[in-house]
Amino acid sequence: MQKTFKAPAKINLCLHVLGRLPSGYHELAMAMQRVDLYDTISIRVGNELGVRVECAGVDLPAGGENIAARAARALLDLAGIDVGVDICIDKKIPVAAGLGGGSSDAATVLLGLNEMLGCPASVAQLLALGGELGADVPFFVFGQPAWATGVGTTLEPLPVLPAVAYLLINPRITVSTADVYRSLRLTKGGELANLPRFSVVTKIDLQKALYNDLESVTLQQYPVIAEIKQRLLAAGALGALMSGSGSTVFGVFDDFETARRAGDVFAAQDDWLVFPVHPL
Repeated sequence: MQKTFKAPAKINLCLHVLGRLPSGYHELAMAMQRVDLYDTISIRVGNELGVRVECAGVDLPAGGENIAARAARALLDLAGIDVGVDICIDKKIPVAAGLGGGSSDAATVLLGLNEMLGCPASVAQLLALGGELGADVPFFVFGQPAWATGVGTTLEPLPVLPAVAYLLINPRITVSTADVYRSLRLTKGGELANLPRFSVVTKIDLQKALYNDLESVTLQQYPVIAEIKQRLLAAGALGALMSGSGSTVFGVFDDFETARRAGDVFAAQDDWLVFPVHPL
C-alpha cells in the first residue's frame, strides 16, 4: 500500500523570545501560519521490516535516520505494529531556512502513516509524539494558524486572519537555529501575561504585528536579510519579516497576483529562491 501526502511550509508572523528555561530551551510566543509551498512525501507500507527514507539532494544520516524516520518509528512503537515503511521525500521547501520543512515532513509522516494504519493513534497522541520529535512538529499536526507558547508546543487556534498573499525570498543561505538561539542576548525578560495579544483583524493590524526577536542575531551575520526586507517593501509589500531563525524573508501582499509579479522581478534580478504563496 502506498500513498502520497503534502507537507506545507510555515512562516512566523511574530516570534517573541521570553526567556531561557532551566531545560536549556527558550520560552516562546509565536503566531504561526502554514503556506502552500510543499514537500511531497510518498509512504509505502509493506512486509520488509524497518523504516527507510530517501530524499534526493539532501544528505541523510547513516541509515536514513532523520526526523521523518524517527516519526515513523515512534508511531509504529506507539501502535505496536510491526511493518516495513519506505518514505520518499521530494523536497521543495528549502532546508534550514526558517520554514519548518523538516518538522512538517515529520508531522506529515505521523498523520499520513497513522491514516494508512487505520488511525491507531488519536490526535492528542500524535501531538504528544510530535512534541517529542521537535518543537514545531505539533503545529503541523494541529493543522491551522496557531498561537504557540511554551517551547512552541502549546497551541491555540488564531482567529480568522486577513486575506493576503505572501512572497517568500530565500537567499540560498542555511542558518543553524541552535546557533542563533545561542547568540541571542535576552534583554527584555518578558512574561507571557505582559505580552500584547496577537489580535489581527485587518491587513494594517497584520503589518503592525510582524515581529521577530531572532532577526537581530541573523542580520548581524547575514546583512542580505535587511536588503531583502527593504526590497520587498519597495516592491509593494505591506510589511516584511524574517521567518523563524532565517534565512527566508517574507513580504505581505494584498493579493497573490501582486505577490507573483513582485516575485518575477526578484527572480529576474537575483539568484535567490522565490516563492509566491497563499496562506493555509
